[in-house]
Amino acid sequence: MDYITQYYEKISGILKRLFEEQSDNMKKAAEKIVDTAASPEGMIYIFGCTHAGIIAQEAFYRTGGLAIINPIFPPGLMCDIVPSTLTSKLERVDGYGAIIADEYNIKKGDLLIIHSVSGRNAVPVDMAIRAREIGAYVIAITSLEYSRASKPRSKSGMNLYETADLVIDNCGETGDAAIKIEGFEQKTSPTSTVTGAAVINAVTAQAAGLFMERGITPPVFISANIDGGDEKNAVLMQKYKNRIKYL
Repeated sequence: MDYITQYYEKISGILKRLFEEQSDNMKKAAEKIVDTAASPEGMIYIFGCTHAGIIAQEAFYRTGGLAIINPIFPPGLMCDIVPSTLTSKLERVDGYGAIIADEYNIKKGDLLIIHSVSGRNAVPVDMAIRAREIGAYVIAITSLEYSRASKPRSKSGMNLYETADLVIDNCGETGDAAIKIEGFEQKTSPTSTVTGAAVINAVTAQAAGLFMERGITPPVFISANIDGGDEKNAVLMQKYKNRIKYL
């Protein structure tokens, strides 16, 4: 059985559907990024628990990425935690997401992107609710199929897609893993990291285009492994130092 081809066909189909159905929402997300950057003090954040947080790592301090996107890496929710099982418990703790939003000083006029595939755990939901209470704009990247099939774990009684201003459906299936192995019950090979990275990089490209349309040089990093890259990036970080928290 050629499972490599099966995964290729599966992920290709999901990506095709994603870009057909969600391109308008991705364009709205890009516009919101540029609007927030153009405002006097607007900050842009991105967050995800554990493997969902890989997309936050993809989005910041990245060749070809926007210098003004700030990751949120709170204690206990990243993949470097040992034991790793602790992350599964902490992402279900009610109230922690609101604490994170407050401690990162998210404020009115800021933009918060939250990646959560199931969208059911308390931390991303509570963070979204708190951010919107403050007056920030929240974009959720999630699987609507998965989330609608999942009972909320937040005391709010809501899943992430119900708490965001804008939702980008990653078009993944319930459980995320997508390939059925003959004779084996559990599916393998998740799709959300591929689709999440595709979303964030497509939105970055659209945002860069919008910056140019507005007469603003896009705040995009060049590879540090290209001659002169370090120097160009240093100039960029100095220019946007008031919008960057990760330095």
